[in-house]
Amino acid sequence: MTKKIKHPETIGLHGGDYRADPATTSVAVPIYQTTSYQFKNAETAANLFGLKEFGNIYTRIMNPTCDVLEKRVAALEGGMAAVAVGSGQAASAFCVQNVAQAGDNIVSSTDLYGGTVNLFKNTLRMQGIEVRFADPTDPKNFEKLTDEKTRAYYGESCPNPYLRVFPIKEVADIGKKHGIPLIIDNTAAPVICKPLEHGAAVVMHSLTKYIAGHGTSIGGIIVDGGTFDWVKNAKRQPLFNEPDPSYNGAVWGRDVPKLTGANIPFAIRARVVLLRDLGAPLSPFNAFQIIQGLETVALRMKQHCANAEKVVKFLESQKKVKNVIYPTNHQGEIRERAKRYMNGGYGSLVGMDLGSKEAGAKFIDNLKLLYHVANIGDARSLAIHPASTTHSQLNDKQLAEAGVTPGYVRLSIGIEHPDDIIADIEQALAA
Repeated sequence: MTKKIKHPETIGLHGGDYRADPATTSVAVPIYQTTSYQFKNAETAANLFGLKEFGNIYTRIMNPTCDVLEKRVAALEGGMAAVAVGSGQAASAFCVQNVAQAGDNIVSSTDLYGGTVNLFKNTLRMQGIEVRFADPTDPKNFEKLTDEKTRAYYGESCPNPYLRVFPIKEVADIGKKHGIPLIIDNTAAPVICKPLEHGAAVVMHSLTKYIAGHGTSIGGIIVDGGTFDWVKNAKRQPLFNEPDPSYNGAVWGRDVPKLTGANIPFAIRARVVLLRDLGAPLSPFNAFQIIQGLETVALRMKQHCANAEKVVKFLESQKKVKNVIYPTNHQGEIRERAKRYMNGGYGSLVGMDLGSKEAGAKFIDNLKLLYHVANIGDARSLAIHPASTTHSQLNDKQLAEAGVTPGYVRLSIGIEHPDDIIADIEQALAA
């Protein structure tokens, strides 16, 4: 059924070829709260462990509830396969670790979530993986930082707090020339941005945010677009073209298409190597919870975007607001990228500069309706002061590069009535 469905409103409810539970005919996806699975016989078990056939072995690697979620998100993004993991942070780490090993590097956009910056600058560095940072204002900066050890490019479709939409096709085209896949974190723009359609090879999400939408469950996902030619770029991509000793010499780029009939070695290697060895699975219960959010994400995104645009218009009329940051408020080519890569809205994230750290803190403390939490993408409206929270790990230079000023406040506009959202912002500004 998935191949026939094109509209995200329908994919969220019917994607992934799930119609009913085969054992009980349940329409709702069951929570398969189990660690293990009974093998049919010794031969089947051997085939599963030897990757001669695919199926359930252990919930650390895959689970039937997670499987439905994976298929639906893959369909939503237009990808071939997906792997659910325990958090968006795990998804970011796995995306890099799946292509790079000690001595390798990737080139990443400077415009990133603060936690990702810390992961890239510190934890991956300690693992021997270098992350080089390119200003995405000029896509050619990615090529300038590329050498023979560069294994991937990485960016966020609509990064906060700058909210400068990433040049997806421009960087993807540079990557194709060099045999380098582009990985896009599309957390902030599900439904309204489709990176795979513009040349990205892999898309990831923090499912915790918009796709779940209810703020109850943490999760992440990696979507393999199925378009990158791993074998053609054998010299550039050794992890997919050299024998893997942990799987009896399997060559992922060559063997996975033969086994599955699909060009999804990125997803398969992430599942059977990284999930197996590092163990960051998504729990079946959280998968079930996130599926509930996925069913309405297309509808919610419409309301998120409509409300955000009304908030932006209001903030632009307020003298106490020094600057309003929104994808379409940038100038020139940056503004044009927002129009080019986002369809049906520009997201729910809105930034505003209140001029000083003290003003930002007072505003946060006087909010009544908006929640002060370290999250984005909830159905409810949220606010935070990044310089003292989400980006507090960064020094002054890094904060400036990320677009965080002392008085910057980030709003994640929810789906409440826009008049109620604006009324709360107005009274907090007055206070």
